[in-house]
Amino acid sequence: MATRDRLPLLQLVPNLVTILGMCAGLSAIRFTFDERFELAAALIIFAAVMDAFDGMLARKLNAASSFGAELDSFADFVSFGVAPGILVFGYALAGPFAGVGWIFVLVFAVCACLRLARFNISRTAPDEAPKRHFVGVPAPAGAMLGLLPVFLGLADLVDPSRAPVLVALYLAGVGLLMVSRLPTPSIKAMRIARENAIWVLIGMSAFVGLLFLRTWLTFVIADLVYLAVLAWLALRQKRAATGP
Repeated sequence: MATRDRLPLLQLVPNLVTILGMCAGLSAIRFTFDERFELAAALIIFAAVMDAFDGMLARKLNAASSFGAELDSFADFVSFGVAPGILVFGYALAGPFAGVGWIFVLVFAVCACLRLARFNISRTAPDEAPKRHFVGVPAPAGAMLGLLPVFLGLADLVDPSRAPVLVALYLAGVGLLMVSRLPTPSIKAMRIARENAIWVLIGMSAFVGLLFLRTWLTFVIADLVYLAVLAWLALRQKRAATGP
């Protein structure tokens, strides 16, 4: 009986990674209040990296569980729904437009929550075939898109606090993308020809190098590329629906 009650420590590693990401998201909120916006943005990015690792670790260690899945969902809501909204509010909306701006922050956070709830339902659906794409923008990608105004400011490209209406509308638009039915790319489902693998590795090396040289500008470019891909997918879906 005693042996059966003991849990291998490795089984807890994915949940520990999830909690680490959630603590990063919560800390991002704290540093937003201190107006340490670069650190807050970096912590949300760190939470996104941890979110990518916890699921992979759960599969590799055969440690997937219903508890871990629910914990991951709650952590994602904090790190990718609440924390980005508060950071954008503190960075660009906390002015004369603050009252109305907060409404759009709430819209973004609620959309992230709804996106995660829908994902949980689809994940537990019986006889569900493996998906080749996501439905709607995933919460971590939505958080990165939502932070675009912050990235623009930190990169010294524009001052988003001078256009709070545009920032608020953009944030709500990202929220709507999360709950949309738009098919979005899934890295896990992507396949490439073997001869092209070298170019992917070279491209990743260049991306990492740019992160060290111009961190926030690199995230601006990444967001704009992702938005362009979403626009292309939306156009293709519209053409498919209307026919030739």
